[in-house]
Amino acid sequence: MQIERIRATPPRILDERQREFYFDNGYLALESYVPEDWLVRLRRATEEMVERSAALAASDSTFDLEPGHTRDAPRLRRLSSPLEHHPIYLEFATAPVILDLIADLVGPDVTFHHSKLNFKWAGGGEEVKWHQDIQFWPHTNYSPLTIGVCLEDVGPEQAPLGVVPGSHKGELFDQYNGKGEWTGCLADADLDRAGVANAVYLGGPAGTVTLHNCRTIHGSKPNLSDAGRPLLLHTYAAADALPYTCNPLPSRLAGKVVRGKPARWADHDPRPCQMPPDWSGGYTSLFALQQDESWSDEQREIITRQTDEIRANG
Repeated sequence: MQIERIRATPPRILDERQREFYFDNGYLALESYVPEDWLVRLRRATEEMVERSAALAASDSTFDLEPGHTRDAPRLRRLSSPLEHHPIYLEFATAPVILDLIADLVGPDVTFHHSKLNFKWAGGGEEVKWHQDIQFWPHTNYSPLTIGVCLEDVGPEQAPLGVVPGSHKGELFDQYNGKGEWTGCLADADLDRAGVANAVYLGGPAGTVTLHNCRTIHGSKPNLSDAGRPLLLHTYAAADALPYTCNPLPSRLAGKVVRGKPARWADHDPRPCQMPPDWSGGYTSLFALQQDESWSDEQREIITRQTDEIRANG
C-alpha cells in the first residue's frame, strides 16, 4: 500500500509524529509497549521451548543451536516459527495490541508472513551481520515490516538491534558474494556506503518494541554480557504485497489476512528486488547462513521433512 493511502487512515495506536518518523527513517521504537501480563505469558512459553531444546544435539527446522549447546547448558540462537510450537505465540501474533500497531504503518489490511525468536544468549550470543530483509523474501512492494518484542530489559551491553536511519529509501545491496553464493549480508566493501557507522541501537526495558521496514539496513553485535537478549520477531505486510518466492519459515498463518480484508489488487513497486536462493526446503536461520555453517545430509533431510509437514498442515 502506498504511504499516501496509509496516511488517509487515522492511526489507532501511534500519533502522526510517530508514524511520520517511521516513514522518514524506516524504523520506530516504543518503550514498554507490551503489557506485563503478556510478557509473563511469553516468557513462560519461552522457558518451555528452551527446555524442549535441551534434548537436541543438532539444529533442526525448529531449533537453531549455538556451538557449545548441551543438555545441561542449552544455548539457542533461534526458535523458528514459534507460533507453530506454542499457542501463546500464536495468540500474541494475532492480538489487537500488535495488529492495530502494524496497521498504523502498513494500512488497515494486514497479512502475516513469518516469525522467529532470536535469543542472543549471554556470554557470546552471535552477531547478526548488517543486512536487509526483503532480499530473503521479495514481495510486490516494500510495505513488509518486522516488529521485535524485547522479552527482557535490553541495555547497550546486550547487543541491541541496530538500524541505519533512512536506509530504506536508499540502495538495495547485493547479498551474494563474488562467487555467486548467498551470504545473507552486506559485503564488507559496501559497509561504508551503507552508512552503518550512523546506526542507531534500539534497546529499552522489557516490553519495548522495535519496528523496521524490510529495506532498512540492520544488524547486531555479539552479546558478551552475562544477560540474554531474547527478541520475539513477527513479520507482516500490507495485504496488497504478495510474495514472489517460497516462505523460508512457513506457518499456519503464512500469507493469511490477520486484520482487515484481502486485497482485490496487488500493488507493485517499480523498484526491482534481488531474488534469494530456493527456500522450498526451508532453512534453520540467518545465523547459520551468515556464519557459513554446513549441515550434514541427515540434518538437511530432517529440516526438509519438518518444513514440508508445516506447509502441509498450514
